[in-house]
Amino acid sequence: MIVAIVFLATLIRSAFGFGEALVAVPLLAQVIPVETAAPLAVLVSITVAAVILIQDWDKVHPQSAAWLILPTLFGIPLGLWLLKAAAEAVVKLILATIIIVFSTYCLTSRQRLHLKGDGLAWLFGFVAGVLGGAYGMNGPPLVVYGALRGWTPQHFRATLQGYFLPASIVGMAGYWLTGLWGWEVTRYYLLSLPAALAATFLGRAVNRRLQGRSFLRYIHLGLIVIGMVLMVQALKRYTLELFV
Repeated sequence: MIVAIVFLATLIRSAFGFGEALVAVPLLAQVIPVETAAPLAVLVSITVAAVILIQDWDKVHPQSAAWLILPTLFGIPLGLWLLKAAAEAVVKLILATIIIVFSTYCLTSRQRLHLKGDGLAWLFGFVAGVLGGAYGMNGPPLVVYGALRGWTPQHFRATLQGYFLPASIVGMAGYWLTGLWGWEVTRYYLLSLPAALAATFLGRAVNRRLQGRSFLRYIHLGLIVIGMVLMVQALKRYTLELFV
């Protein structure tokens, strides 16, 4: 079961460049403790990002990746503060609403929103750091940024890995320092590694068959799904706080 979950999550990540977090941790947490599932997912993420970068380094926009990564480091402390100071349900509900409205507009409007350069990359990277530090979900701002830049499916997939690789390494270092990266995580990782590698190569083949317009449709549909998941999480959290 663990191998199958890792294969599915990796296939999604390799094909679209993001999205495995929606699959990996929630499903893995059904069969192994979340304290094992989370570092396992991050360890697999490091491997997938590294393989994709080796495969398609020439498709990476290095400047965009750098402008996204550096502000993240400044956003993480604010995210940690937000985790304690703000109501999780409210923050997730606001984020979910913004994502759903934005992607719905992009899917239905004839006028396409577009960023011509990396001038605002720092803002998306900073927000990613805040959300990553608070709730471990730095992906949505990065996906929105890539969609606004209008990158090709190949550049979108590769450039996001230029961000996710160092971010995941930092996250894994945190798991190691807190003692959550143990032999059990490594054992599950080694068992899942062949499936993850196979899914990475299969996802690359899928990504290369995607076209610009259809790819953007998939991206926005994926963002809407993320928004809906966040909304459900927020409502569950709010209901729990209401009755406790």
